Amino acid sequence: MKRPWLAPLVPLYAAGAALRARLLKRSRLTWPVISVGNLSTGGAGKTPLTIALARLLAEQGIHVDVLSRGYGRRSAQALRVDVNGDAERFGDEPLLIARAASVPVYVAPQRYGAGLLAEADENPNQNQSRPNVHILDDGFQHCQLERAVDILLLNREDLADSLLPAGNLREALRAAKRADILAIPSDDPTLADALRARGLQQPVWRIRRQMQVPDINGPVLAFCGIARPDQFFAGLEAAGLQLAERRAFCDHHRYTAADIARLIAVARAAGVRALLTTEKDLVRLGLLASLLPANLPLRTAGLTAEIEDASAALSFLLDHLQSPS
Repeated sequence: MKRPWLAPLVPLYAAGAALRARLLKRSRLTWPVISVGNLSTGGAGKTPLTIALARLLAEQGIHVDVLSRGYGRRSAQALRVDVNGDAERFGDEPLLIARAASVPVYVAPQRYGAGLLAEADENPNQNQSRPNVHILDDGFQHCQLERAVDILLLNREDLADSLLPAGNLREALRAAKRADILAIPSDDPTLADALRARGLQQPVWRIRRQMQVPDINGPVLAFCGIARPDQFFAGLEAAGLQLAERRAFCDHHRYTAADIARLIAVARAAGVRALLTTEKDLVRLGLLASLLPANLPLRTAGLTAEIEDASAALSFLLDHLQSPS
């Protein structure tokens, strides 16, 4: 969502971001770091790509872990994510990554602290010849940590957007020049040329994103608390679902029992067959999901990412994942 009335504040935001980048010093972990990030606030597919990369590298016998801030978590302690834990302690995205990628995930307000914990956890006597790598989730603006590879997700909307607070960009498009890889949606055939026209000459990965929508006969109530809810609702309708009702909460919304009661009331009034949400929202719901009655089952729609030329992407990463000197 754009907020043009806040345009006078954009220069202040840009100046503050530039000053912060100059003042912060980068720390270096023992193992190389792959950063996955974007320019805009939310909705770029960072989590699915992080999961896909973790799986791709782990399949090569590499020890992979993920470092995350754990947005929205209440604890400031550096922790390894327990897949049976809750979003209050670990954050919704770290929990989802840990469960889906089956690799260790570490959270800390400063990702350097998460990396130190990850390296301390690994037993060197068991993995002396096994390569190790950290994946830094949502790391493009995280200036405090050195990385071997910077992967930047871009989409068509980024080209016409403006900086916060008037728009949704955390950095201007020119910041993309410091990325090593540009990752773009595979269903936008002209975006790569548009980026080249703006002077961005890095290798391009085309990412195929796919929504896994359950088969539900009859009307449903769809709800979510994500950055771009319209994309979620449009994807469900494109898959053929009948959305009788839709409810959008704020990004990373903390659900309450009152929220569930309202959803149940709306669902019953609309005569829906089921409720449908995202995997991230299911993580944040936690035990509250058990409050839904049996005649209003809760279903989820997953989102996966696939690199079109995965073998070339893997070769690039392996060439760049040398331990820093």
